[in-house]
Amino acid sequence: MSNIIYPTTNLKNTETLTIERGDGVYVYDDQGNRYLEGLAGLWCTSLGYNNRELIDAANEQMGQLSYSHMFGGKTHQVGIDLAAKVAEMVPVENAKVFFGNSGSDANDTHIKMLRYYFNAIGKPEKFKIISRDRSYHGITVASASLTGLPANHQHFDLPFDTLGILRTDAPHYYRGALPGESEADFVTRITNNLEQMILQEGPETIAAFIAEPITGASGVIVPPQGYYQRVQDILAKYDILFWADEVITGFGRTGKDFGCNTMGIDSPALMTLAKQLSSAYIPISASVVRGDIYEAMIEPSSQVGVFGHGYTYSGHPVGCAVALKTLEIYQRDNIFGKAAETGAYLQEGLSKLADHPLVGEVRGEGMIAAVEMVANKQTGEAFAGGAIGAFAQQACERHGLITRAVAGSSLALCPPLIATEQHIDEILESFGKALDDTLDHVTKQGLLTG
Repeated sequence: MSNIIYPTTNLKNTETLTIERGDGVYVYDDQGNRYLEGLAGLWCTSLGYNNRELIDAANEQMGQLSYSHMFGGKTHQVGIDLAAKVAEMVPVENAKVFFGNSGSDANDTHIKMLRYYFNAIGKPEKFKIISRDRSYHGITVASASLTGLPANHQHFDLPFDTLGILRTDAPHYYRGALPGESEADFVTRITNNLEQMILQEGPETIAAFIAEPITGASGVIVPPQGYYQRVQDILAKYDILFWADEVITGFGRTGKDFGCNTMGIDSPALMTLAKQLSSAYIPISASVVRGDIYEAMIEPSSQVGVFGHGYTYSGHPVGCAVALKTLEIYQRDNIFGKAAETGAYLQEGLSKLADHPLVGEVRGEGMIAAVEMVANKQTGEAFAGGAIGAFAQQACERHGLITRAVAGSSLALCPPLIATEQHIDEILESFGKALDDTLDHVTKQGLLTG
C-alpha cells in the first residue's frame, strides 16, 4: 500500500488497478492489459489520450510562460483569449469568466460571488441556494454541501444550515414516481413541492437554484419533459437565479454544445465548467456569470481595494493554453456534431438492453448514459447497498471496459467524444458480457426477487 490517501475510494480497497498509459480511447494497466475507457476518465477526457496537439500546446506555453498569476491587475494574453472564447460559446448573457482549477472550487466560487452580488445590490438576506437530492456539485466544504449524495456528507459535519442550502426533489421518474403516477403528474408534483418550499422559506431569502442539466455521479438522471420549463417559470416568478452546473454536460457531452441547450434551459445566470474544458489534460475550471452580476461587484471591490477572492493558479497560462486548443479542436473538427451522431448510436444500442432480465432502466442523452440493474424487473426493487454495482464494474473490466458504478447498482458510460461507432460496438459487446456475468452471480447468490 502506498502513502496516498485516495479520493472517493473505499479505503479498505485501494490500488485495484494501476493505469500506466493511454492512447486514443484506450488505457493500459501495468500488466499490459488494454481497456476501452468507457467513462472518459471521470467524464472528462473528451479528446482521448495522447492528443499531440494538446501536448504540444502545453509544451509551447511552458516554454513561453510557464506561470504567471492574475492578482493585482496582472494578466496574460492566453487567459484573455480563453475567457473571450468561453464567453462566445456559453448561453450566458454578456458572460464574465473566473478561472479556477476544478469543478468543486468553481462551484465554491459561485457561492461566494452570489453572496458578494446580493450584498452589493442591498439584498444581504438573499443567500440561500436550492439544490436537489441525488445531485453532485463537488467536494469542498461548500460544494459538498450543495451535493445531494449521502456518501459525500457522512462523517464530514457539513454546514448546510450556515450556508443556507435547501434541498428539493430529484427529477428521477423511475425512482421517484408514486404508484400509477404519469410523468406529467410527477413533474407537477415535484415542481409544486419546489414552489411551496420557496414560499415557506421566503423568496426574498433565496439567491439561486443549482442543477446539472443531466446528472452524472447520481446515476445519469435525465429529467422528464416539461420539468425544466416549469422550474424556470417558478424561478422567474420569484426572482431566483438559475445556476447550471455543466462540469460534466458541457462541451458536446449531451449531443449539443451544452446540456442547457439539450434540456431547454434558457440563458442561465451562472454556469460552472471544468473537465472537458481542457479534455482533462490540465486542471482548469470556469465560473461563468451574467454580465450584470459582475458589474454590480465592481464598485464594492473598489471600495475595499480588492476583490478578495482568487487562487494561486487562477488562469494558469498552461491550463489556459491547453483549454484554448481544446476548444479550437472542438470547433475545427466538428467534434460536437460527430459526437451527437455517435451518441445516438450509443443510445440506440443501449436501449436494446432494456429487455435484459437484470435491467430496470436505461437512460441517457448523447454520449452519456447509465444502465440500472434491479433485483426485481417487474417492481423495480433495487439491490441493497452497492455490492452488485461493484461486481458489475469489475466484470466490465474483466471484459476490457472501464465504466463506473453509480447510485448503487447503476453502471455509467461516458466514452470520449472521439469514439467511433466501432468503439461503441466494442463497448456494447463488453457491457453485455458483464451484464450476463452479473446476472449469473446474482442468480447463484439468490438475490433476485422476481
